[in-house]
Amino acid sequence: MTCIMRNTRNQSSISEFILLGLPIRPEDQGLYSALFLVTYLTTVLGNLLIILLIRLDSHLHTPMYFFLSHLAFTDISFSSVTAPKMLMNMLTHTQSISYAGCISQVYFFLFFADLDSFLLTSMAYDRYVAICHPLHYTRIMSQSVCILLVFASWFLSFAGALVHTVLLARLSFFRGNTLHHFFCDLSALIKLSSSDTSINELVILIVGSLVITVPFICILVSYGRIGATILRTPSIKGICKALSTCGSHLSVVSLYYGAIIGLYFVPSSNNTNDKDVIVAVLYTMVTPMLNPFIYSLRNRDMKGALWNILAKATFSV
Repeated sequence: MTCIMRNTRNQSSISEFILLGLPIRPEDQGLYSALFLVTYLTTVLGNLLIILLIRLDSHLHTPMYFFLSHLAFTDISFSSVTAPKMLMNMLTHTQSISYAGCISQVYFFLFFADLDSFLLTSMAYDRYVAICHPLHYTRIMSQSVCILLVFASWFLSFAGALVHTVLLARLSFFRGNTLHHFFCDLSALIKLSSSDTSINELVILIVGSLVITVPFICILVSYGRIGATILRTPSIKGICKALSTCGSHLSVVSLYYGAIIGLYFVPSSNNTNDKDVIVAVLYTMVTPMLNPFIYSLRNRDMKGALWNILAKATFSV
């Protein structure tokens, strides 16, 4: 009996997965490798700049920029989960990833994706309090409340990703080990599994609703309240102030949830899921890269902090 159990366990485990990567012709691999490398470096450097500006400029030591610094760190980490491995595979013309590496990639991908969602929700709540309850803003958005919101975001993201990963590690893969993707996507792995995945699919529905749908509804409600507050006291100055404080956040929210809707709620038109792979590139690489540009180009405080630091550096030289 023990020997039979060991043989079954060995047959159900595999040592690596094959990632077919992006739907790119072999002769174009070098060009796209350079493009994705520039995109990834821009993501890292741009978000590091945001963290540095918030750290150095005392005028940015506010709840909104506290959340933004955590969002910038999350974007760096989120892009780093998939981009380095994809670039290495493209440059070395290899397609394999170890089983442990694949499971780890799934965990960290889900963790930072969920964390993005919760942080965007915290930022929406911050904007709601600032515009709808300006006289009580300092009391409501105290330092302890901000730390609690960030801690709750990290804890819920950790728990959600851990549940998916533990359930994924229980699955067998008799059908093969080839993924039509450039990273270990949870949905692709579940489709590949030969085990009963009904529990995994149920958990995806429940946890996905908690970490994606509920935060998205909270963001919509927050901006609905903001809109109602602005309409009650219509003025050009009030509208401009609201747009200046909410415009950047709304742009990032639109990019983030737009990519999720395109990736998980719009059905694919073919079996190879080329559309899913392309949208996943936008979700994992392009969106984190655009966030620093959105917050630096549309935000007066960030531009002011950047010019102040550049001026100090110039005078010190």
